[in-house]
Amino acid sequence: MTFRNIGVVGSGVMSSGVAEVAAATGATVIVRSRSAANADAVVAAVERSLAKQVEKEKRSADDAAAIRHRISVTTSLDDLANCDLVIETVVEDLEVKMELFRALDGVVGPTTVIATCTSTLPIIDLAMQTSHPERVCGVHFFNPVPAMTLVEVVRPLSASDETITLVTEFVLSCNKEPIEVKDRAGFIVNALLFPYLNNAVRLLEGGVATTEGIDAAMKGGCGFPMGPFALLDLVGLDTSLAILDALYAEYADANYAPTPLLRRMVSAGMLGRKSGAGFYQYRT
Repeated sequence: MTFRNIGVVGSGVMSSGVAEVAAATGATVIVRSRSAANADAVVAAVERSLAKQVEKEKRSADDAAAIRHRISVTTSLDDLANCDLVIETVVEDLEVKMELFRALDGVVGPTTVIATCTSTLPIIDLAMQTSHPERVCGVHFFNPVPAMTLVEVVRPLSASDETITLVTEFVLSCNKEPIEVKDRAGFIVNALLFPYLNNAVRLLEGGVATTEGIDAAMKGGCGFPMGPFALLDLVGLDTSLAILDALYAEYADANYAPTPLLRRMVSAGMLGRKSGAGFYQYRT
């Protein structure tokens, strides 16, 4: 086991997933959320995930209980002082992440590795907020974290070989497949995926087919497990918009320029599954 004390910062679906797989390595995990309610929600999400695995006989009840026992929560960054790895999973906003990295730099020790779960943002900008940029890298898990095997290990220019090796070993201990990538917006998966998603919205805007028709075409014609609109709703339209904005800022490629419809849906609060409505309705 590479790391024995792991901190996870955030309160969303990625936070609970990362906390679960980290605790499954045998490490002690502490999740920091800004409010006690959000922290409790992370624990509840872990418990639901573990219960489903027990129900499907993918994990024993004793194993699930041991994983849950290794996870604790806090509302204070100071409680992460003894962590040897901290994984940041907060909102995809560069300014928010940079502020967090500056705060973490004042809390953790000089040998602590700080990793970001960003899917798109420049990691070098985060690394340079710290006193030890050689100890910062990306560890991009995919949602849902317990089920998805791929993890992009992202090497900024400042990262040391030791940091990348340690994080790669950690990913392997999570029973994931690490792929090392350079610090470029979108890395591998999102750089290829989001032009496809964006152009699906363009087809919808142009009246080529309905939401359902486009999704059915990509599932039936390409063998994808879900269509682009179901995937956008799962990822979150606000997150998707932020990713496209970051990709366009980096590459100035028209394929990355968010469609007006996507931007307006986010303005309307239609964010997908998490808001109850996006390209599909999820609750009445």
